[in-house]
Amino acid sequence: MKLNEWLNSEIPHIAESLESINKSNFFIDKTIGFAGKESIYKILHHFRSALFPGVYDKYPIDENKVNIMIGNNLRTSALDLKDLIVKVLKNDGDNSSSIEDKASEIVVNLINSFPEIRNTLQTDIEAAYNGDPATLSTEEILLSYPSIEAVSIHRIAHKLYVMGVPMIPRIMSEYAHQLTGIDIHPGATIGDYFFIDHGTGVVIGETCQIGNHVKIYQGVTLGAKSFSLDENGNPIKGIKRHPNIEDNVVIYAGATILGGDTFIGHDSIIGGNIWLTESVPPYSRVYHSQPSPTIKNGNG
Repeated sequence: MKLNEWLNSEIPHIAESLESINKSNFFIDKTIGFAGKESIYKILHHFRSALFPGVYDKYPIDENKVNIMIGNNLRTSALDLKDLIVKVLKNDGDNSSSIEDKASEIVVNLINSFPEIRNTLQTDIEAAYNGDPATLSTEEILLSYPSIEAVSIHRIAHKLYVMGVPMIPRIMSEYAHQLTGIDIHPGATIGDYFFIDHGTGVVIGETCQIGNHVKIYQGVTLGAKSFSLDENGNPIKGIKRHPNIEDNVVIYAGATILGGDTFIGHDSIIGGNIWLTESVPPYSRVYHSQPSPTIKNGNG
């Protein structure tokens, strides 16, 4: 049989089978789909443009019209976000008559928190400036540091996460992951003056709690030891699985800290490539023993 003949005879049946499978498993009429993901990226761009006017905009902005631009970005994105929240709440099984009001309230609460988010991000910028001798200006940090890129998105996503919005915060965090190589679950709680130096390969789990003035380097994992399973062998959700990092802690490159009952006491330093599954008290210094390299004279 020639390809065109096969396409004409068989494709309708295959398309019907795929439609049936997708309708029963993914609720085609409710999912936000790829268009929804792109909309979330656009919303994030507008939100961050409102938080940092002129930094994330494609073209220079008129200084006399900053207030108007911020308002327009917030207004447009608020309406788009509200529609997406309605969709994901329906997809999550919420069919109440007040779903529109619920989505509107979430958006209002989020945007009301933007001055607080902006002030917190300023502390993150200060932490980066004070914590990296290589940087020469705060503009350099905003335009080129993956830490601020990832953390600014996280602080927006976290607000939505704690308000019970499904899916959207995860899409936001994975977008930051794609951009920076920094993987922060939106459920993680992060204090002020937070800085990730270099950033690539950092993983921060859902139930991780991080205090103020914490600095971590590339390749750090704040993860879970293992997953508790229910009687059917499925992971139990909603339990504390990730570590707690208290104030004024520095964690160097490649360190792995695991477990919901693991506490890193304040003012501690965790050395590079450390593997920790138990708590350490405040003012701890945790290092591997210094290796003794063998150096041979290569002359001749």
